[in-house]
Amino acid sequence: MGLATFDVVAVCGSYNLVYWFHFQSLPGISGSVAALTCLWIASSYLLGRYSQRYRPNNRWRIALSTAVVCLLLALTAAALNWGAEIQDPRTLPRFALPTALIAAGASSLVQSRVHQRQERPEHWVLIGSDTELAVVEAEHKLEAGRSSLQLTLLGSAGVEDHLPALAQADLAGIAIGERAQLSERALEQLLALRGQGRQVISLVNWSEQLLQRVPPELFTSYWLAQAEGFELQPERLGWRLKRLGDLVVAVALLLTTAPLIAIAAVLIKLEDGGAILFSQVRTGIYGQPFRIRKLRSMRSDAERHGARWASHSDPRVTRIGHWLRKLRIDELPQLLNVINGDMSLIGPRPERPEFEQDLETQIPHYRIRHWIRPGLSGWAQVCHPYGASVADSRSKLSYDLYYLRNFSLPLDFLILLKTIQLVSRGAGSQPNKTAN
Repeated sequence: MGLATFDVVAVCGSYNLVYWFHFQSLPGISGSVAALTCLWIASSYLLGRYSQRYRPNNRWRIALSTAVVCLLLALTAAALNWGAEIQDPRTLPRFALPTALIAAGASSLVQSRVHQRQERPEHWVLIGSDTELAVVEAEHKLEAGRSSLQLTLLGSAGVEDHLPALAQADLAGIAIGERAQLSERALEQLLALRGQGRQVISLVNWSEQLLQRVPPELFTSYWLAQAEGFELQPERLGWRLKRLGDLVVAVALLLTTAPLIAIAAVLIKLEDGGAILFSQVRTGIYGQPFRIRKLRSMRSDAERHGARWASHSDPRVTRIGHWLRKLRIDELPQLLNVINGDMSLIGPRPERPEFEQDLETQIPHYRIRHWIRPGLSGWAQVCHPYGASVADSRSKLSYDLYYLRNFSLPLDFLILLKTIQLVSRGAGSQPNKTAN
């Protein structure tokens, strides 16, 4: 959000600067400035310029995305001046290109500074039980490209012998697990460190802040019974506002995409003559079953041997179905479920009862995801690859738990933007090759 805000200032500022150079006046925030800024922000976001992913080739990604955005602006200006023959003194070489280059230079410089800051070492000391530390270590390995995050793992036993040395250490903070068995001496030392300005937080909060997910093994049922958050409940203002937004957006999307659904239906029928819609029972809020309908993307006999997970390059997917899944067109009929109140636009994806019976026995606190309405898209869908195994379901639950704890309308809006980005790239529509 910070980078996008700076880009708004950079584009508006460069536009006014170039305009003043040519015409000795300032247009302020005119319609042209607003259109140019929206085009810049939208294309930058879709190209991943505002992504928080930690990659070793960030500089190349910044340079490439900047070049693409500038090219897009140049082509737009050329189309308006030459193709559409709009008579305007703000021509491509004298106006559009200088504006784009000035904004690109400022934006790229700030982006590089931000990434350099993110790459600075961030050292945390984590204290917990063996189980908690093993979970955190496994989660840390998933952050393979994030070398700046450095962890020191300390078991509960004898931790008081290590705490005095932390007073002088260069630390970002200390996180303590729910199951950590700490002596009075250790607790006094931790309170002393906190009194000296050290950040001391729970391991759950650390996971939310640093990983943006909450592994279900990090908290107990006792903690869950009294934990803050989880505010998305009936009769609360947030619940009502979310429902109102669901209705307005779902109706608008359904009307807008109706022609696309009709074309997809014709193509499905022409391909194999089978049914257009595919119906399944899913688990909804409070564990209540409901029925969803999707545009059929698999063969009619795809489950003749019973329900099973999807796989990478699944042979059951039809040729038309491949593109329907890639562009998420097959999900559009579920907008009716949103209108009916069975689903929300944003929330945990509803799972099949056949799979959930097994998942509930293998994944702790799995049923928490039923505390809110399931969604067409969710935090897990935009942060985690397509899920097609028990391990994937456990990882997705950690993102669902983060969403339940931190729901807000701005977070819903962010998920919506990330969903648009995923769909535009055709990403996340099938399991990875390693999924089973």
